[in-house]
Amino acid sequence: MLEKMNELAALMPAVEYLAFNLAVTLVILVLGWALSSFAGRSVQKLASRSPKVDPTIVPMVYTVTVWSIRIFVIIAVLARFGVQTASIIAVLGAAGLAVGLALQGTLQNIAAGIMLLALRPLRAGEYVSVVGKGDGTVAEVGLFLTRLIQFDGIHLTLPNSLVWGNPIINYSRNATRRLDVEVAVRYGDDLELAMRELGALIQTHQYVLAEPKPQVMVTGYSESTTTVNMRVWVASDNYWDLRFDLYRNALQVLGRAGLKMPIPLREVQAKTVAEALEQADSSAS
Repeated sequence: MLEKMNELAALMPAVEYLAFNLAVTLVILVLGWALSSFAGRSVQKLASRSPKVDPTIVPMVYTVTVWSIRIFVIIAVLARFGVQTASIIAVLGAAGLAVGLALQGTLQNIAAGIMLLALRPLRAGEYVSVVGKGDGTVAEVGLFLTRLIQFDGIHLTLPNSLVWGNPIINYSRNATRRLDVEVAVRYGDDLELAMRELGALIQTHQYVLAEPKPQVMVTGYSESTTTVNMRVWVASDNYWDLRFDLYRNALQVLGRAGLKMPIPLREVQAKTVAEALEQADSSAS
């Protein structure tokens, strides 16, 4: 019995050391996890408030900050227990290589996300079209995915590799856009009058920019009408309001000027049987 008590007494320092290490490790883990979340939120707030930081990169900055701190915390915890972190880093490197080969598509998305954030063909709040994949307002560009919000409120999520690997049309990058609205004028109506009325419409519209100068021109002919094009420049934010307004008012302006609605017309010639036979005989001879 005395020997067992002596053995337990000899083990007590080791048990106390282990318990102390467990307590310290738990404290480091809890504080490190809390610190990572706090640091991530702080960086996110600072980046969101700064006008010099593109909102597109804020989610990625948050993720990188949080997990960078957490990785150091995990390494510190392992070192506390006497684990050789160098060998662990080597094992993690080998495992990372194997995982990287197995997840090539995922790594492509990460690489594409980095390229999107570095070259910034799109930014948060801009309206873009990824040709063949979808369009919408950019909500977020993350490490793996790009999220767009379409006109109808539907969220469209695309892998970064698809966004980077396809043409991107950015409708919001320039402050102004050109708008072309075509109107049909019937043959026989006063074409010059129609062009003057349409010119007055765009000259006095509040959304039409004075420079570049608005234009009204004939651009084509159809079976029964002449195509007149109104070409104007407008601020990007007012593009759709102006487009809808011009389409709504153009025909009303022409109607008030006395011009007829551009209804398709067909000319039908009626002939008697005798006239048809006479024409056939003359063609045969």
